[in-house]
Amino acid sequence: MKNKGYLYALYALFLLAACADKKPQQELTPWGTPVGEMEYADNSDGADGDEKKSASTSKGLSLEDIQANGELIMLTVNGPTTYYDYHSHGMGLQYLLCEKFAQQIGVSLRVEECKDTAEMVRKLEKGEGDVIAVPLPRKQTRGNLLFCGVTPDSTRTQWAVLNGNKSLADTLNGWFKPKLIAQVKQEESWLLSSASVRRHVYSPFLNRSKGVISRYDHLFQRYSGTARMDWRLMAAQCYQESCFDPNAKSWAGACGLMQIMPGTAAHLGLPMSMIHEPEANVAAAARYMAELQGHFSDVGDPFQRMLFALASYNGGHFHIRDAMALARKHGQNPHNWGVIRDYILRLSQPTYYTDPVVKHGYMRGTETVNYVDRIRARWGEYSGSSGFHESFRGSGMGSGSFHGAPVKSKRHYQNKYHI
Repeated sequence: MKNKGYLYALYALFLLAACADKKPQQELTPWGTPVGEMEYADNSDGADGDEKKSASTSKGLSLEDIQANGELIMLTVNGPTTYYDYHSHGMGLQYLLCEKFAQQIGVSLRVEECKDTAEMVRKLEKGEGDVIAVPLPRKQTRGNLLFCGVTPDSTRTQWAVLNGNKSLADTLNGWFKPKLIAQVKQEESWLLSSASVRRHVYSPFLNRSKGVISRYDHLFQRYSGTARMDWRLMAAQCYQESCFDPNAKSWAGACGLMQIMPGTAAHLGLPMSMIHEPEANVAAAARYMAELQGHFSDVGDPFQRMLFALASYNGGHFHIRDAMALARKHGQNPHNWGVIRDYILRLSQPTYYTDPVVKHGYMRGTETVNYVDRIRARWGEYSGSSGFHESFRGSGMGSGSFHGAPVKSKRHYQNKYHI
């Protein structure tokens, strides 16, 4: 019995020695860098606090981790001054500022849209984002936040990172200078203006007396059947897009006569090496216009459907669907351009772009409405008419135009870019 007790004592001593010799295993991030104790300043009440040791490891990625990952995740809400989609590019003051910061630290920027402040804070605390790039009220916002970075109004509001992420906060504070706001606002105004499109402005009429609109009339006539639209309407759209300059290019990357975006070109199978070639560009645009009209097959009237497609060419068919959803919700005809035109304009108002039926947020509706209006006015000029009105019935497209779907002419040429 004594021997057995002696053996138990030896075994216990052996276990204690083994535990003492074993070195604690260091915790690593998913990218292999050690997780150390992070210091933070507890200023959630809006005042500068003393630095303290974090009681637990922060879920936020440090600056080093973000740079190793190559991506900064911006948490934001949709809106004209925060973030919105503009011709497949991010826009909005806060987005453009965050993009500049991402460039400064050498990473790409990814946007995570949230419905409200509570969701932004929740995602930040869960490690689903790196920075809340929306000015939050420092004294009212609750959550495990460390305010830093952009301060648009003398410290009343500020961006935020997760409390404990001192390396990212310090870098944001060192990067931000108040003059950046005015600089980015000026850049945004330029990007949203027509001056951002590099193009030569040609006359809207090459020879009015002979009815020659442009040197590309033969292309509009050739591909109008594919586009399901009057060739003069296609010419009017082209003038609105590029002023008949085949070398036109916008800051967003839209190219050629019909300002085809690189993503759209890839979708349509148009090589970038050919995007400035007039016939290839017009042929691709014709196919895209037909595709957009197909998105609105529920709009029975061809004239109305064509207007929806024109608006989609400029503003994106998903935004037009949002306007239709609003019209339907308010008991109005979602298939009438006059109705939808009004709701497109309303998509720039918070009451409407935050409505639950709206899936794609804020839209610069004035730009899209003006786009369609100007094309229609020029189409009337090209067709020898004083204008076009909503009073047209059936499939008629207006004076000087075709009726219903265009009848394909008998062609005696080889259609190089037949789609």
